[in-house]
Amino acid sequence: MKPKRRSILRINLGKIYYTIKRYFEWYFGKDKYAKTLINKKIGATVYKHGTPLYRKLKDVDMWYQQNKVNNLKIAVNKLNGLVLYPGETFSYWRLIGKPTRKKGYVDGMVLYYGTFKPGVGGGLCQLSNLIYWITLHTPLNVVERHRHSYDVFPDSNRKQPFGSGATCAYNYLDLRITNKTTQYYQLNLYLSEDELIGEWVSVNNPLYSYEVYEKDHKITQEYWGGYVRHNTIYRRTYNSNHELINDEYITENHAIMMYQPFLSESS
Repeated sequence: MKPKRRSILRINLGKIYYTIKRYFEWYFGKDKYAKTLINKKIGATVYKHGTPLYRKLKDVDMWYQQNKVNNLKIAVNKLNGLVLYPGETFSYWRLIGKPTRKKGYVDGMVLYYGTFKPGVGGGLCQLSNLIYWITLHTPLNVVERHRHSYDVFPDSNRKQPFGSGATCAYNYLDLRITNKTTQYYQLNLYLSEDELIGEWVSVNNPLYSYEVYEKDHKITQEYWGGYVRHNTIYRRTYNSNHELINDEYITENHAIMMYQPFLSESS
C-alpha cells in the first residue's frame, strides 16, 4: 500500500490504454447493455437511500460542492428511469458519457492520488457511490466496482460503513451491475434541496431484505511511516419473516490515510 510515484507520461499513457480497452469491451463484447429509460416509476420500491449534497470538508471551498450539484443534475438525467431487464448490464459511464464543458459540466472536486484538484465533471463519485450502496440491498449483481485507494477526509457524520462506495473515472473505472434475476428493475434518481436520492424499484414487492455491515475495521501503521485503513464488507440476507438466510462476503477495502488517524473528539 505504499504510495507509488508515477510520471505524468506513464499516467497519461495508462489512461489512453485503458480507455481504448473499455471502448472495445462496450462495442465488441458480449454483454447486453441497458439503455431503456421510462420517465415514470413502474414498480414497488426495493430499496431507497439519500446522501447529503453539501458537506463541510477541511480546506475545501464550498464552490466545489455547488458545482458538484450542477454536475449531478446533468448525470442524473442520463440515468433516471433506467430499466434493467433480465440479462442486461448497467454501465455507469456508457450511459452518462464523457463529462465535457459542451454538455454543461463544470469544474468540481476530483480526487487525485491522495489529494484533490478541480476537474470537469468533478463530484460524480457521489452518484456512483449511491448507486453501488442501494444495489447492495437488492438481488442484482455488481460485476465491476473499484474501491478508493486513498482515504482523503476524516469521517463526517458517516452513516454507511467505510469503503461502501464505488469510485469512478471516465471510462476505465466503471460501475457495472448485471440483472441475473427473472424480473426487471428500474433505477430512479433525483435531487432534493439537500440530498441526492436513489432507489431501485421492481414489478413485485421484495422477497428479501439486506443488511450491509463491516468487519475487522482497523488502522495500521506501515513500515514507510504512513497509515492504512482496512475493513471487510459483508451482507446479511433476511426473508419476509426477517429470518436470517445468508451472511456473505462482499468486498474488502484498503486505503492510504491522508490525515492523522487519531484525532481528538473536538477535532
